[in-house]
Amino acid sequence: MLRAALVQMTAGPEIEPNLKVIEEQVTKAADAGAHFVLLPENCTLIAPDAAHLRARLFEEAQHPALGLFPDLARRTGTWLLAGSIAVKGADGRAANRSLLFSPDGKLVARYDKIHMFDVDLAGGESYRESERFRPGDMAVVADLPWGMVGLSVCYDLRFAYLYRALAKAGARILTVPAAFTVPTGKAHWHVLLRARAIEAGCFVLAPAQTGTHAGGRRTYGHSLIISPWGEILAEAGEEPEIIMADLDMARVDEARQSVPALNHDRSFVGP
Repeated sequence: MLRAALVQMTAGPEIEPNLKVIEEQVTKAADAGAHFVLLPENCTLIAPDAAHLRARLFEEAQHPALGLFPDLARRTGTWLLAGSIAVKGADGRAANRSLLFSPDGKLVARYDKIHMFDVDLAGGESYRESERFRPGDMAVVADLPWGMVGLSVCYDLRFAYLYRALAKAGARILTVPAAFTVPTGKAHWHVLLRARAIEAGCFVLAPAQTGTHAGGRRTYGHSLIISPWGEILAEAGEEPEIIMADLDMARVDEARQSVPALNHDRSFVGP
């Protein structure tokens, strides 16, 4: 049995205050018996504009979070997923990078968000993530004691083929740290996450940002833990909080045996 804890937070525009919140919340989750603690996308910083982000970009090794996260994993004895942090890249843009740490403080996996959120919403909100961030090009799975985990970030959620590939590569847990907007969250967050769990026959762990951030950006919240059958095992509201659930990994096999869709792929022509 794996006890997973999702930290829902409202990240501010400066790194150090966010790290203090993260340290408090991860410690609280560990004290409650969590084995695996997950943070949302942009957990160390949500910038109000591109200039603010550029002024606070670090290469991975120099990022202030890398001074905390390995030690925090060791002190709490937990597996720790830093949902994503912005890391300076070679072409002037950042990588939106998810980092997984083991209980001995080792960085065991890194994943750069593949799909960029470049959209114009009906309410007037506009986002051009590709102007600030360089997309990744590699899917990533990592081995935990309870089974393999497949990494993703936020907008990746809309691309079902990624999660099918992760499941076929051995993933039994899918992580979807996010900072979903309010309009898209209300419309699509629950149904997309449940669909990914059902299609892949995996547990889905989706820690989210919530509330109003610097510059007026609003995020949806509603962090979710979902079973391989699509059931919601735990859900946050719209305030910062921690949600937890015990995951019986045998349920992955039960779901996949009941509907073995991962074994039923067929090639086809067209359209």
